[in-house]
Amino acid sequence: MTQSFHPPVRTLMGPGPSDVNPRILEALSRPTIGHLDPAFVGLMNDVKRLLQFAFQTRSALTMPVSAPGSAGMEACFVNLISPGDKVIVAQNGVFGGRMKENVERCGGKAVMVQDGWGMPVDPQKVEDALNTHPDAIALAFVHAETSTGARSDAAALCQLAQAHEALSIVDCVTSLGGIEVDVDGWGADAVYSGTQKCLSCVPGISPITFSERAQETIRKRSHRVQSWFLDMELVMAYWGENTQRAYHHTAPVNSIYALHEALIVLEEEGLENAWARHQANHLALAAGLEALGLELIVPRHSRLPQLNSVTVPDGVNEAVVRRQLLDEFSLEIGAGLGPLAGKVWRIGLMGYASSHKNVLFCLGALEAALNRSGGVAEARAVYSSL
Repeated sequence: MTQSFHPPVRTLMGPGPSDVNPRILEALSRPTIGHLDPAFVGLMNDVKRLLQFAFQTRSALTMPVSAPGSAGMEACFVNLISPGDKVIVAQNGVFGGRMKENVERCGGKAVMVQDGWGMPVDPQKVEDALNTHPDAIALAFVHAETSTGARSDAAALCQLAQAHEALSIVDCVTSLGGIEVDVDGWGADAVYSGTQKCLSCVPGISPITFSERAQETIRKRSHRVQSWFLDMELVMAYWGENTQRAYHHTAPVNSIYALHEALIVLEEEGLENAWARHQANHLALAAGLEALGLELIVPRHSRLPQLNSVTVPDGVNEAVVRRQLLDEFSLEIGAGLGPLAGKVWRIGLMGYASSHKNVLFCLGALEAALNRSGGVAEARAVYSSL
């Protein structure tokens, strides 16, 4: 007879999902109610308010898409990009490439601005592309590139888009809750994220927000959005401001409970405190890794505190080490992607997993796996100095 599945207990310090806060797991287990139940409609309103807080926006079109971050990305593109539209796409890792795929599947033309993997998007290259292609209707870029750990200057890039009368489409999947995301301050037009990174929630939901400028673009479309499920004009009849919600789809009720609890946790801690915690743990981890002779691939000024890409030492089989950490310590770290496959480990410090305990645990496990020492001691010295 088939047995129930009971997963092993892991410490998740890869590129996502991250460790889920026990409060969020408890919220997930609460009784399921109908997705049009008045009590759930009230919860929907609170989720919207909390997402506006997390994104730092007043936009009414702020909501969770009932699918992972990749669907949030697609929602932004299918609602804003029409056949024949030209879009500047900045790529400095895997996820810029996925933006290109979305542009092309919408019938648009992607003009690529390339930067090295591990480097931030270069605003000068973007400005040159916007000058060369004044008919571009949008600029798309990744704020926090999960495949490398590089952070780009979202404020500068959004300002460039505004100056050239282009919309900005911004991937904040890994940044929301871990570093500053200031949608209204940046002047960003379409922003999407995910629940399984710095929000420490279960995977499967994608918070998104659209500016008034983006909403006007959606209203003025000459033809229907190619995706029925992700058509914002249809979805907002369900997630809109009215208490009378029009049925669109059955929302993942229990996952919305979990997202709500995750956002309450973030609100309780405070945005600035959450960002400071991620940064402090990153500094300790980076110092410990360097003491072990391991180098981070991203320049110091552009590093994400929540995602650390570490060069694998010569003569070390990165997959064997990752498996050793999993088998002996029940610790998950990530492998490299694309041209970085086999060359780096990706160590996440996201949300609930970004803790003093996890930093020391990860460094101790690496010391054992690599037969090196000094990482834990160096991290402790950093904590003492903070």
